[in-house]
Amino acid sequence: MKKKSVTSRDVARLAGVSQSAVSRTFSPEAKVSEKTRRKVMEAARELGYRPNTIARSLITRSSRTIAVVVYSLENPFYSFMLEEASRFFRQQGYHLLLFSAPASDGFDAVLEDILRSQVEGILMLAITMTEEQAAVVSDYEIPVVIINRTVDYAGISQVACDNYQGGYWAGRHLASQGHRRVAYLAGLPATSTSCQRQAGLEEGLAAAGQTLHACDVGNYQYADACQATRRLFTHPTPPDALFAANDLMAIAAMEVLQSEFQLRIPQDVSIIGFDDVPMAAWPSHSLTTLQQPVQTMIMRATELLMAQIDHPDTPPQQLTLPVTPMLRSSVRRA
Repeated sequence: MKKKSVTSRDVARLAGVSQSAVSRTFSPEAKVSEKTRRKVMEAARELGYRPNTIARSLITRSSRTIAVVVYSLENPFYSFMLEEASRFFRQQGYHLLLFSAPASDGFDAVLEDILRSQVEGILMLAITMTEEQAAVVSDYEIPVVIINRTVDYAGISQVACDNYQGGYWAGRHLASQGHRRVAYLAGLPATSTSCQRQAGLEEGLAAAGQTLHACDVGNYQYADACQATRRLFTHPTPPDALFAANDLMAIAAMEVLQSEFQLRIPQDVSIIGFDDVPMAAWPSHSLTTLQQPVQTMIMRATELLMAQIDHPDTPPQQLTLPVTPMLRSSVRRA
């Protein structure tokens, strides 16, 4: 025989409170006394009651769900971002619905599914969005915040670090330490982050009277970065320094150079990454890198999204946050 489901009426009867008090207890935005909350929670535990969030959403017309769109969680930088976002929205009484958008199709691959899910907002972690896609989302009046990507569209909030200045610093720093053959290990070619970091690198080198020696694409992924590193360093005039568009690729390059080419870091090759993921500071890597202010980025992005959900007339904002050089031992000193 199928077990009868426990209802809020059952909880109210056992707790000796009204059914509305039970509903308020399980609604994060509602006020209820601590005494009532304790009685309701004790009765709910005893009966094994779980609130029906789907039914509540039909009544309140609020799904209390945020869509989070990611390209890949291979990079620990985005795993940490997702964890921080989850913690923030949970405190606000919201749930996260995760969508994975492949690099080949991008946002178009998941847009229809997101719209069917009736989410209240969209948080995009490193997803490339075109101006046309941004306009479509705006037409649906769904609040959107993009983190770590930029799009030339003022109607969507964006939070990113100063990728250009990070690249510029890398170019100037490598040149100042005597390097003359600086290569760039790019991320996904069409992404704003990779393009801005390369532009900054080239300008930083130009300020020192140099040009970019070589460039290859690692697509922000470990395996692709390994292949790109092999191509760069089998050239007759290999680089003497490498700036990678993220730490994951920088670490891949370090491991290939040490294990396959028997090159020493930094004596033979200097390497700079971007992000400052936890493993960058491990003694086995000790990677010089550009630190993105990940906690501040998530805090500002989630606050922007909540403001637009609570007050739809809140104007979109485009924020650019500074990066911080983290000097470790992967760059040779002049």
